[in-house]
Amino acid sequence: MIPSHIKNFLVTGIIASFLLACTVGKKYTRPELNIPENYKETSQITGDTIILPWKTFFKDPQLIGLIEKALMKNNEIHTALKNMEQLDLAYKQAKNNIMPTVDFSAGANRAWPSKNSLNGSLNEQFIGTKYIDDFSATVQFSWEVDIWGKTKMQKESAAAEYFAQKENMTALKTRIIVQVAQAYYNLIGLDEQLKIAKNNIELSDRTLQMMKLQFTSGQINSLAIQQSEAQKKTAELLIPMANQNISVQENALSILCGEYPGKIARGNNLKNMVPENQLSEGVPAQLLSRRPDLKAAELTVISFNAKTGLSKAAMYPSISLSPQIGINSYKFNSWFDLPGSLTKTLAANLALPLLQKRQFKTAYETALIEQEKAAISFRQTMMTAVAEVSDAMAKSQSTSERLVLLEERTAILDKGINDALKLYKSGMANYLEVITAQNNKLQNDLEYINTNLEKLNAEVDLYRALGGGVN
Repeated sequence: MIPSHIKNFLVTGIIASFLLACTVGKKYTRPELNIPENYKETSQITGDTIILPWKTFFKDPQLIGLIEKALMKNNEIHTALKNMEQLDLAYKQAKNNIMPTVDFSAGANRAWPSKNSLNGSLNEQFIGTKYIDDFSATVQFSWEVDIWGKTKMQKESAAAEYFAQKENMTALKTRIIVQVAQAYYNLIGLDEQLKIAKNNIELSDRTLQMMKLQFTSGQINSLAIQQSEAQKKTAELLIPMANQNISVQENALSILCGEYPGKIARGNNLKNMVPENQLSEGVPAQLLSRRPDLKAAELTVISFNAKTGLSKAAMYPSISLSPQIGINSYKFNSWFDLPGSLTKTLAANLALPLLQKRQFKTAYETALIEQEKAAISFRQTMMTAVAEVSDAMAKSQSTSERLVLLEERTAILDKGINDALKLYKSGMANYLEVITAQNNKLQNDLEYINTNLEKLNAEVDLYRALGGGVN
């Protein structure tokens, strides 16, 4: 039975608490983002919820194998998984904060009081010993009355942090997928540069042999030989540079896949790597439904909103109950003699910060600023997301147009080389026109490869900017 004065104390505290409860912990509302209705560029983009899984988006079997390996072995992903485990523990702990604490203690002690003390004189008179024994065993409960909703806010904050990390994990996996794909494409591009260099060397060598024969017969001078040899060296210089870049790119791709540097198996045609554009139209606001970094940014705001509420709740009174039950005796043989040795205590506590009020207010104001900073970061993430989609669409559209023009120019330059060689053999063109035609073809082929790489990177960037498809 709880004494009446304790009942009155609790009732008064609880009523006062509920009168103030409406001021603690504001409900989360999304910051105003002012999202534009349309992207700056017009292009085919993904719908609200449809996004291709990466195994569908990418077609090359070698690339799919590399991505699978990276998702399994990449060390950044393993570290992120450990962070998830930590946050999972914090979330489980926050869910258990509402439970009361239970402590058990047992002990025995013997004291020898002074003969001139009251305890000493009475002890020897009634018990007949010079010492006092005390045997006790106690179970104590402690429970804070959650009048401010602290447990709910702790759970909300921990859950938001956990799911934010989960979204960050998805964003990390998407980034790793993109990095592997772009590194793989770059490798194939370097392979094609190497092929072009070798083909140009063969072409320059045939031209040089023809000019040497003409030089021997006195039809041309040594300057033509020198110019032709220089053109050949220009192509030869590309080979060691391409081999160096291939080795460096293979090493980087191996590390991405969680392995030590080694050779990378790959396809042999960059043009066939361009994924089919199967993305349907959508609007910027729909990014919220799938961009993991946007989800994580908003969850961070939610977490800080809950933490702000917790900081405010710390400024208000707290009520706790501490019931205790145990057994106590001055004799060992009557220690567990029930109910004679039974002892009970019921305590209710009201704690109200006084001198620390400025400290708690500062903590609350700091938490409020952190929440505002998170909201600003969320808006910035949204702006960046819209810009990334717009940039990727612009690059995709531009590279498609440039590839068409480059293909037309390639056909013209191929015909130009054949015509220049025929005219040179018939004496209607000089050696400079032949060398110029060969050099133009070499530069055009290299530009075509680089533009193809830009096209691939733009498609992959657009896929990532629209949220990707990790599953």
